[in-house]
Amino acid sequence: MKIRVGFGYDVHKLVPGRDLWLGGIKIEHTEGLLGHSDADVLIHAICDALLGAANMRDIGYHFPDTAHEYENIDSKILLRKTMALLRNAGYELGNIDATVAAERPKLNPHIPEMKRVLASVLEVDEDDISIKATTTEKLGFTGRQEGMAAYATVLIQRLA
Repeated sequence: MKIRVGFGYDVHKLVPGRDLWLGGIKIEHTEGLLGHSDADVLIHAICDALLGAANMRDIGYHFPDTAHEYENIDSKILLRKTMALLRNAGYELGNIDATVAAERPKLNPHIPEMKRVLASVLEVDEDDISIKATTTEKLGFTGRQEGMAAYATVLIQRLA
């Protein structure tokens, strides 16, 4: 069995007047993330990690922000399509280890629901998904609450 590792990173700016979507769930907050889609940084980082592990380029290649069909799209759809690409290439997910960097809102209470939603979309066990939240101790753009960043590492395996 061949195993591969991928890493993904995404960042989006926080702005008023947008819903905050993280890990496939809507979280109450005074601002949301700006992007062509729903700007779910966690899902975007996971997609990039999955695609990278399979040597299939990146999320922007498969779902460009210049395509009208992806405007305001629910990132769970992009994640489902990404996993279908991997499965069609003979890969299955081993596990995900992800971290979201944000000062506010506090994300720890939302992590169990994020894991449930992502596991359902990916058709894997919740135990295969680790999500952590951290602050940057008020340093950098995340510390100034100008945006959020997410990092994801995945392990995939070729089944055939």
